Amino acid sequence: MKKIYIDGQAGTTGLRIRERLAELDDVTVLTLPEDKRKDTEARREIMNSVDFVFLCLPDAAAREAVTLIENPAVKVLDTSTAHRTNPAWAYGFPELDESFCEKIKASNRIAVPGCHASGFIALVRPLVQAGLLSPEAKLTATSLTGYSGGGKGMIADYEAGEDDLLTAPRQYGLTQTHKHLPEMQKICGLDQPPVFSPILGDFYAGMAALTENVLGKGKAYYQAFRDTGSFKRAALDGILAELGIEGPVAALPAGVTAHTRCADGVQYLFVENYNETEAVVSAAGYTDLETGEAMDALSVPGYGIRVLKK
Repeated sequence: MKKIYIDGQAGTTGLRIRERLAELDDVTVLTLPEDKRKDTEARREIMNSVDFVFLCLPDAAAREAVTLIENPAVKVLDTSTAHRTNPAWAYGFPELDESFCEKIKASNRIAVPGCHASGFIALVRPLVQAGLLSPEAKLTATSLTGYSGGGKGMIADYEAGEDDLLTAPRQYGLTQTHKHLPEMQKICGLDQPPVFSPILGDFYAGMAALTENVLGKGKAYYQAFRDTGSFKRAALDGILAELGIEGPVAALPAGVTAHTRCADGVQYLFVENYNETEAVVSAAGYTDLETGEAMDALSVPGYGIRVLKK
């Protein structure tokens, strides 16, 4: 039975870790009485008596806590940003490659990756390692996250539901000094950090990440999360609006595509419905290729296709 102590167990991160550990039957989570929770000597004693210590503390407090651990057998996992770029610590992202995995296995000091950083690194590092993206690349990254990371005060503000302004996404980190930037740059092997735009959303937890890379006269976008289609649609709409490009048909229903081909001065419109049920789209200005009928609202049967021209 492995023994674990969570230093900072009353915070949001500590509470989440404790909830997950409670599902395991081969570990025991030790605690201190409330009046001893911040007692240095009590913390020193318990941290040197367990197999694993999770540090769920601010950076300075995490650095101080490490100095209290004198037992070389204790494995420390630090959730703060204090040690993520420290070469003496393993970076806790074993999926990146075998070297990360082996260092984690061998090390008693493991830095837990940041949430924003994880999405960015998962996308960018493999591209750099494969030679598909230059370390000199000038990158931008947008990451949308929930409010639980802001701690108890922020959670209380959002869940009170008394401030309508909190329902809108809020950008922060405008000074480009976000604490995740050093690890994003170092772990990816970039010459410079990305221009980073973290955004706080009105949901408890979860994260989305999107990177933008200038490529010649264009841009390449990489999406690092599963998407039902709503985010991708909004992102594409924004890109098209920025470029001044209008699609052949406005407001296509989900599961319906429309594309054009031109020949001999005639524009042909192909509307394809990948849904099981009928879809109706606007097709003003076009005529039916088969009947010559002028169209306004076009009905496309389930799994069907209609071809128009103008």
